[in-house]
Amino acid sequence: MKKAIGLALAVLATSVVAASAQGSNRIAAVSAAGVNCKSTITLPLVTPVTGGAGFLGAEQGSWSKYAVKTLAKPLGLKVKFVLGDTPVEQGPAPAQALAQKYVADKSVLVVLGPSTSGAVAASSSTYYAAKIAHISPSATRTSLTQGSSKEATPAFFRVVPGDYIQGPSDANFMIKTLKVKKVVLLDFQEPYSTGLSDSVEGVLKKAGVSTTRLSAPNTTTDYSAYVTKVPSDADIVFFPTQKPGDAQTFAQQLVEQGKKAKVFGGDGSNDPSAFKAGGSYVSNFAPDITGIKADAAIVAGWKKENPGKAVGSFGPPSYGATQVALNAIALACKAGHGTTTRQAVLSSIKKVKIKNWILGGDLRWSTKSNDPLNAKFYIFQIQSNGAYKLVG
Repeated sequence: MKKAIGLALAVLATSVVAASAQGSNRIAAVSAAGVNCKSTITLPLVTPVTGGAGFLGAEQGSWSKYAVKTLAKPLGLKVKFVLGDTPVEQGPAPAQALAQKYVADKSVLVVLGPSTSGAVAASSSTYYAAKIAHISPSATRTSLTQGSSKEATPAFFRVVPGDYIQGPSDANFMIKTLKVKKVVLLDFQEPYSTGLSDSVEGVLKKAGVSTTRLSAPNTTTDYSAYVTKVPSDADIVFFPTQKPGDAQTFAQQLVEQGKKAKVFGGDGSNDPSAFKAGGSYVSNFAPDITGIKADAAIVAGWKKENPGKAVGSFGPPSYGATQVALNAIALACKAGHGTTTRQAVLSSIKKVKIKNWILGGDLRWSTKSNDPLNAKFYIFQIQSNGAYKLVG
């Protein structure tokens, strides 16, 4: 019996290894295969569509869709745009599943996103193994592109600056403009918020500001217990959530408990429709592009396609990421004389340079990392009517 069991286990192990090898071989074959550039290319955007950060997918999706509609044909491309949902409350699993799905689809040459840092960290190795470039319009965690222990691979690019800029920008605004003495930082036990909180906290401590660190699960909806822990003399609660409605809830509960501190949200809370507590602050990687003259035609066209919707901060970078992806495909197709591969598209990303970039100026890439060159963060204060006013 023992011999029979041992033989069965050996056969099973051999079968698993063989199946794994066959799977890897299939992926390699799909990734290396040439694609006719006249065929329809599938372009996915991996972003939260449902859940507390669903606003992100709605806004980013509308701008990427508009970019595909207006830019693909002039570049000689036929593109089918699709959305892949990664609810932030569900952790890394949806991003990992979508990566496997898109790797297996030979019509996918490049991927937009993931939009969140945690989803990037969870799926980048899968994309890299298949030689698929993925370009995020909003994942800002510093270690995705920089540092000795990167959480993403050379296949990952982003068109917005990272938290290595956002953290110091937010902290220095608190120090120099708000003259803070005491700051509470609340992270949500996931890569984006912990990394950004660490960055802000380091600068504050170096400047002699008193800090208190709190941590809450990413599924928290009632923050009253955390508000109780905020000192009565705290000036700011740094609240780097990816769910703007939670920033609004926290600000309201601060008022209810008689606390004077104002909420300061990171880019993940930048949503005037959900976070509108007067006196609060929020940072973002994009300016109000309606004030950029070179963007007038793009803004007018998007508004015509999306009547009644306001131009936010997350959509324009998604348009930009799509523009980069499409131009990289076009460059690779030209070099391949009408056919291309995922590897060729990946190699073309940093060759893309765009004048009159949607976020202002020109898009150029850093020579040291897969980050945009000379990008910056902007700081807004929410007015009593809910409007976002640029203050830094």
